[in-house]
Amino acid sequence: MTNTRTSILELYDLKTGTRRELCRFDGMAEAPFFLDDKTLCFNQGGLIYHMDPETCIPEEIPTGECRRCNNDHVPSKDGRYLAVSHNGGPDGESRVYLIDVTGKEPVRLVTPNAPSYLHGYSPDGKTLAYCAERNGNYDVYTIPVEGGEETRLTDAPGLDDGPEYSPDGKYIYFNSVRSGPMECYRMDADGGNQTRLTDNGRNNWFPHISPDNETVVYISYDPKEVAAGDHPADKHVEIRQMNPDGTDDHSLISFFGGQGSFNVNSFAPDGKRFAFFRYELSQA
Repeated sequence: MTNTRTSILELYDLKTGTRRELCRFDGMAEAPFFLDDKTLCFNQGGLIYHMDPETCIPEEIPTGECRRCNNDHVPSKDGRYLAVSHNGGPDGESRVYLIDVTGKEPVRLVTPNAPSYLHGYSPDGKTLAYCAERNGNYDVYTIPVEGGEETRLTDAPGLDDGPEYSPDGKYIYFNSVRSGPMECYRMDADGGNQTRLTDNGRNNWFPHISPDNETVVYISYDPKEVAAGDHPADKHVEIRQMNPDGTDDHSLISFFGGQGSFNVNSFAPDGKRFAFFRYELSQA
């Protein structure tokens, strides 16, 4: 017997504290995000799709040569460009590419060095932030959208991951194991003032800041089930909420998910809702 997977896309309303199921997909669908207030996107099978969340009829976004996209992708603020992590090239390693969703410009390789896992697109459209392994250590880097020299922002031992810009471009939120557990941090956009935000006895990943800069939500694992430096699928997880400075940290929802559920910022443009995937496994 084999396990079959169903991916359930849901919306959570921060004001009412309610969840709404939008649609279900066979297999592994991952990392939902809003391209605009009427367009919800996700990736499945290495491709990226967009749809109206009311009709849930997915259509493929043309991604050119990037046919093996993983679950790290971020749109530009104006929605024209989509930066993706793609397992391309002869080595199959993840690199960051820039895609013009209108199709007017060719797909462009941004990070020739690998592996590089995209997570952040600066609000001014000039810079990408990503996690990269260089010389045996995973750190946060930035690079101009046009390509060029990358800048290393963290140098703590162990994994630093998930960098994401605040809407005003002042900060980068990220997660790190430098203190032992995986915790959420915030730093200045140039890498200064790296400050720990969470300390709740759990392993906390991928802090996502709302478009109005008012709140942060992130995914959290039970350390009895998952090691600090891992974020697997098919675990019981929480989505938690806190203020941008780390105060008022509390759980919002619990569900079966993990890797793929909440990798990228999935806030709607109004900042009142966010999307996530939960998963169901059954034997066939």
